[in-house]
This record gives sequence, C-alpha cells and structure tokens, in this order.
Amino acid sequence: MTVAPLLAVRDLDVVFSTARGRLQALDGLSLEIRPGEILGLVGESGSGKSVTLRAILRLLHGNAEIAGEILFKGEDLLQASERRMQQLRGGSIGMIFQEPMTALNPVLPIGLQITETLAAHGLGKAKARRSRAVELLRQVGIPSPEARLQSYPHEFSGGMRQRAMIAIALAASPTLLLADEPTTALDVTIQDQILRLLKRLTSELGMAMILVTHDLGVVAETCDRVTVMYAGRAAETAPVEALFAAPRHAYTHALLRSAPHGRPRTPLNPIKGQPPRHDAPALGCSFAPRCQHSEARCTTVRPVMTPLGPDQSSACFAQDRLPRWRAP
Repeated sequence: MTVAPLLAVRDLDVVFSTARGRLQALDGLSLEIRPGEILGLVGESGSGKSVTLRAILRLLHGNAEIAGEILFKGEDLLQASERRMQQLRGGSIGMIFQEPMTALNPVLPIGLQITETLAAHGLGKAKARRSRAVELLRQVGIPSPEARLQSYPHEFSGGMRQRAMIAIALAASPTLLLADEPTTALDVTIQDQILRLLKRLTSELGMAMILVTHDLGVVAETCDRVTVMYAGRAAETAPVEALFAAPRHAYTHALLRSAPHGRPRTPLNPIKGQPPRHDAPALGCSFAPRCQHSEARCTTVRPVMTPLGPDQSSACFAQDRLPRWRAP
C-alpha cells in the first residue's frame, strides 16, 4: 500500500526582486517526504536548498514571490493565514537553523528559549514546561540538564548549542523536522554525534526529516532518500542506495566524482566551470555548460523529471549513457 506523503512540494517557484533585477532561486521544484522518512537535499551552494526549507515555513524576506503548492498533510501552506503558519512553525513543523549562535537569542537562558516555544503553542503550565525542557535537554545529550536551563548560549560549546537548537525544534513534538546543515562548523566527532542523535530521534519519535547538507557521506549514512538540486531545480531523486550505486543525472555523477574518497595524495576531481546565474535562468538544462555528456538539445530544451524505477527519477537526457559509476 502506498503511503501518502506527509509533505508534497509541487512546481515551487521563488523569485527575489532585488536592485540587480529578479533572481530565480527556485524553478519548478517538486519533492515529497513520507512519514518517518529522512530525505536529504544536496547540491552546491546557491542551488536553493536553504530557500526551500524557508519557503516551506514562509520565512522568506518580503521581496520574495512564491508560487506553486506546499501541501502539508494535504493543507496548502501557501494559502494558509499567517495565524495558521504561526501555529505550524515550531509546532507541527520544527526547524534547526544553520548557525545556532545567530539563531539562539544571546540574552536569554536556554531554558527560557525552550519553554517559550511550549508556551507559544499552549503546551502545559509553567512547571510542566520546565520539566519538559529538562527532559528535552537530557534527550539531546546535554549533561546536568536542570543546571543548564539557566545557561546562556555563549556558555555552551558549538556542539552543545546545536543540541540546544535541536531541543527547541523538538519541544512541541513536530511531525516534520527541517534541518538546515545542522553540523556546519562543527568538528568531525561532534558532527557524527549530532547526526546519530538526529537519526535516533527521528526513529524514536516517528518524525520525518528533511536534511540539507553538502556532504555526500552524511547523506549515505543518514538518509533514506535523496533529492539532488541544481540551480533551483530537482535534478534527480532516488533511494540513497540506488543513487550511490548508479546515478542517473550527469550532475549527480559529477558530484560523486568530485568528492574526496580517502586515498592519500590523490588529486580532487572538481566540476569545471561556474554555477549558473540566478538572474538569467538557462533555457535548457542549467548544467549543460559544465556537463561532459551534453548534446545540442541540452542547451535549448529543458529535460523533465522521468521515472526510472521504484522511487527514482531524473531530469537528464544523458541518463541512459552515463558511464558506470565507480568510486576512485
């Protein structure tokens, strides 16, 4: 039996009006996530990953124009009132922002920042909210949680601040968690701890999670499915095992080839060229100028998402003639 998606994004466009003109950040993006699933969003900087998460919660600046559909449990969030969005933000949909030191309020204790989330959603009285805050800090692995309620963000290490951000995001028991590069600027050991924590909590609490990352290793270890983004579009979507075994988009293939593979003194294999400009969207495939497998129609015709197998699709004319993928 097919499980209905918890969140379905359909033909999402985001355009920013700036002094330099109109910038197309998302261009017809579609993706789905099911209950209990971890979906990875990967791609180069500027591909639209963070904009996607902020668009879901309608947290974009006033110069953004949004079109399309964002269906959460069947409800179109683009048609919802601001009051309804306030109920969903931090309630049914939690978000972990990219940099906790700027997302956390530096002049409020961590405990207050958790309990005010609970208060905003009418969850419990003061004593119950405090007990819930202690439980959350313990759940995310912060030692001496009762004492730490009175600590300020600057008194926490980077890893502990990230854990506090996770606690705040989980406070109202959301069904969907949006994690925007939750391990940015953390050392490798702490990154691993945070990712293991998120994976465990997703499983234990029955949440779905969209994880934005640049790191293909993180995707391989953490996610169930992955959507590869390029220039505001979805290039390929597939179960993690299928994507790493046989990528079916030229950009995905190039991403995998460019990743370091652990061999000492082995030169990196970067993707040549520059990402496309957002103020001049490509007529055909946005990746064509950098692609080793492009043909004439790639520069004039936009490839559409084509189903390739169970839960896998790709928007690439070269999908059937890419060389077999092998890690170097």
